Amino acid sequence: MQFAEKWRKIAVATTLLATSMAFANAAYSPAQAAPQAKGAAKRVATDPVVVIETNKGTIKVEVFKKDAPVSSENFLDLVGKGFYNGLTFHRVEPGFVIQGGDPQGTGMGNYVDPKTGSTRYIRLETKPELVHEKGSLAMARSSNPNSASCQFYITLDAQPALDGKYAVFGKVLEGQNVVEAIRVGDKMTKVAVAAEGK
Repeated sequence: MQFAEKWRKIAVATTLLATSMAFANAAYSPAQAAPQAKGAAKRVATDPVVVIETNKGTIKVEVFKKDAPVSSENFLDLVGKGFYNGLTFHRVEPGFVIQGGDPQGTGMGNYVDPKTGSTRYIRLETKPELVHEKGSLAMARSSNPNSASCQFYITLDAQPALDGKYAVFGKVLEGQNVVEAIRVGDKMTKVAVAAEGK
């Protein structure tokens, strides 16, 4: 009798285990996991990509040439001139932004065209869809909305309070961890437009 009862309990336990495994497999299947995997796929840039090499690592940013042509053309022109090579990040605000691109390294410098001796300023360029998400690339400026020149910042988190007030013209594609590791004085060793396919 005891022997029969023991085997009955084993049979019940085996049935419960099989039912639990079936439920687990139904709750998590590759078909259901697919949308999550798809959402995690690396975004493909449709605009120019700029590679910012720093002493902390590499940051790749997509520059929104189609949606923010004024800010993008200014930035890409300065990148093409090698203007940013060797400049530092002079401002780091934890949870807010890192900022660089000032030839003086103080936050007060601008791009002065060597041909004319004049400072280049660009007008404020905003669109409702260009918002400050984590990793957004945008133009820094003074209190004058049309005073952006060469300084830029990258957000460390979403900053909706800046939307419509500062020109977002790009987004980090790779290297947000490097952005978060940047400290005041860290250097941009080389900034260049990425070759096709890289």
